[in-house]
Amino acid sequence: MEKVIAYTRVSKSVRDKLQEDYDVVYFENYEYIHDSRFVQALKEASGIIGLELKVTKELLDLAPNLKIVSNVSVGYDNLDLHELTKRNILATNTPGVLTDTVADAVLGMMLATSRRIPELDTFVKNGEWKEFLRLEHFGVDMHHKTVGIIGMGSIGQAISKRCHLGFDMDVLYYNRSRKYEVENKYNAKFYSLHELLMESDFIVLMVPALPETEKMIGEKEFNLMKESAIFINGSRGKNIDEMALYRALRNKDILAAGIDVFEKEPVEIDNPLLTLENIVTLPHLGAATKENELAMSTLAAKNLVIGLNGGCPPNLINKELEESVIL
Repeated sequence: MEKVIAYTRVSKSVRDKLQEDYDVVYFENYEYIHDSRFVQALKEASGIIGLELKVTKELLDLAPNLKIVSNVSVGYDNLDLHELTKRNILATNTPGVLTDTVADAVLGMMLATSRRIPELDTFVKNGEWKEFLRLEHFGVDMHHKTVGIIGMGSIGQAISKRCHLGFDMDVLYYNRSRKYEVENKYNAKFYSLHELLMESDFIVLMVPALPETEKMIGEKEFNLMKESAIFINGSRGKNIDEMALYRALRNKDILAAGIDVFEKEPVEIDNPLLTLENIVTLPHLGAATKENELAMSTLAAKNLVIGLNGGCPPNLINKELEESVIL
């Protein structure tokens, strides 16, 4: 019976199903590279399934029998794809199933920041609500504003749908290529990044974590935004310059921000962003619903099983290996 390592965020029902055909070893967390049990399991493992394990050359040197790494996420910046491909190890992810869930979370951040919901929730709970709200506590409208979406993948398109059809917002977008379907459906307009930053009331960053997107939003980009602009990051923490965002918020160069991701996660308690009132900070909850957790685990398990059986998983990342698997 082949051994499979499961860790962090693989639903129990999915693990139990895998256990019927594989020797499944489960680890609660993923930082086990120096744990003797984990190292021993790696020596025998044919497959790995879970969220955010750093799959490096060091780890792969300990896993001579590995056939596939199945990420329970869309992002895969935790994987050394070059090393995996060189060793003919399949890498997969779980796109599609979390699109609506993450889009909902982004809309939640947009509403929370514009209407100052977390801040005013604390205001009420602290017993500070003594009279009718004063002007200094007012938020701003979201409806009929302009949203600029940076990155028009499936989640960006789902955000466009919600903003345009649900809130009557004008949609601008910046992407490596034009998305004519989005333009036709939601009257979206293709802009340069410079123009989008200058014209948008809400700026939503939804690009993948790649070398070319690291710190793509920094001091220069924040300076282009309106003073009334609200910035939302639902992508990856490394895609922005956190200190530049801190300065922009502190100096009121932009109105507010909502971020679900940090450069270092979990976020360090001394991160200066946590000292500001005009930012909503969330613990990477974009895809974290019970329904979506099960859907992602189920798809990741499907990828895993197909790969272990010598087939081509539907969500193969390192496409170079397609020809080496049995279709």
